[in-house]
Amino acid sequence: MVDLHSHSTASDGSYSPGALVALALERGLGALALTDHDSVSGLPEAEAAAAGSALRLIRGVEVEISFGPGEFHLLGLRLEDIGGELAEAMDALAKARNDRNGKILARMRDAGFPATMEELRLVAGEGVAGRPHIAALLVERKAVRTRQEAFDKYLAKGRPFYESKECLELGVAMRMMHDAGGLAIVAHPLSLFVSWGRLASLMDEWKELGIDGIEAFHPTAKIGQCRRVERMARERGFRVTAGSDFHGAIRPDRKLGKTAGGLTIGDEYLAEIGLA
Repeated sequence: MVDLHSHSTASDGSYSPGALVALALERGLGALALTDHDSVSGLPEAEAAAAGSALRLIRGVEVEISFGPGEFHLLGLRLEDIGGELAEAMDALAKARNDRNGKILARMRDAGFPATMEELRLVAGEGVAGRPHIAALLVERKAVRTRQEAFDKYLAKGRPFYESKECLELGVAMRMMHDAGGLAIVAHPLSLFVSWGRLASLMDEWKELGIDGIEAFHPTAKIGQCRRVERMARERGFRVTAGSDFHGAIRPDRKLGKTAGGLTIGDEYLAEIGLA
């Protein structure tokens, strides 16, 4: 069992990088990719925790790409160099995320749900504060019953408290991942919210651009949808990956080593990214 998509407190996960590695070992995973949002800062801790253990720690990152109508995320997997331009770009995006948090909190205050940056930092703990933590504040304010409801009603794209974030252009993000020695993988493509025909056209564009693969299996999609995405990806010669997008308590429905429909992520996906 492996997992090629997970998050720690270096972005918006509940577990520190070291604790995430410990959990992966406890669950019997053979490999784990740490793919924090706009951050590679958790990788040294995760690597240190995995050193000498049965777990292969795969360096990764997840960045948001400028796109509409849905959200476009790009995974960098098997990174070799996590310094230089990549680290600088991630630091700039983290700062932009903090600025975005302040704008969202201002929208909340205007709507009668006051919250401060200090309160947000307390909820986030040692992690980088983001929308999942703002969702937790909305639950505390009894604006909603669950964090998912907070996204559905207030925080998702097109909702009242949504604030666009600074994103990278696809070609720029892909180049940085390649320059870092890694692969560029389109994450959960159904979050783009486009038709199947449009997705096929996008895949053709991505292939021509030099994108390496598609994360066909993700827990927010149905099995049939995932298999359709996989077929489309393989027809175009893409690598195919699968992940849990694990965040911990923030999103308790997602389990390490499991993907759509509760399917176990097998080690054949290591071969997909050249790590067999």
